[in-house]
Amino acid sequence: MIEDDRDVGALLEQHLRAVGCRVTVAGTGERGLELAFANAPDIAIIDILLPGIDGREVIRRMRADERTKKCRLVVSSVLDQQDMAELGADALLAKPFRRSTVAQLLDSFRSSGSGEGRWLLS
Repeated sequence: MIEDDRDVGALLEQHLRAVGCRVTVAGTGERGLELAFANAPDIAIIDILLPGIDGREVIRRMRADERTKKCRLVVSSVLDQQDMAELGADALLAKPFRRSTVAQLLDSFRSSGSGEGRWLLS
């Protein structure tokens, strides 16, 4: 998860852990990329408005890199669905979110299998 707002990050981390996820947290795009390239995650939840490298650039770099191009990328933002599609993300986790929304997101990925398709979760 790449999120610079500590309160939002702590809440999302709590929700993810509650549904059985192992979570690594980065507060900047640079640190998030460093962690992702070192050990590619199955899913990366990325805030768009980050200090330094923003979420759009994080997504672009992860999609372009062999190590992370198959990773499921989720935008955590107040963006609408059209903005999400333009970013190349697999899903949008709209803020504010609830634990049930996070669980729905993970269930969608588990049941989809192929990775094709886009999800809007709010």
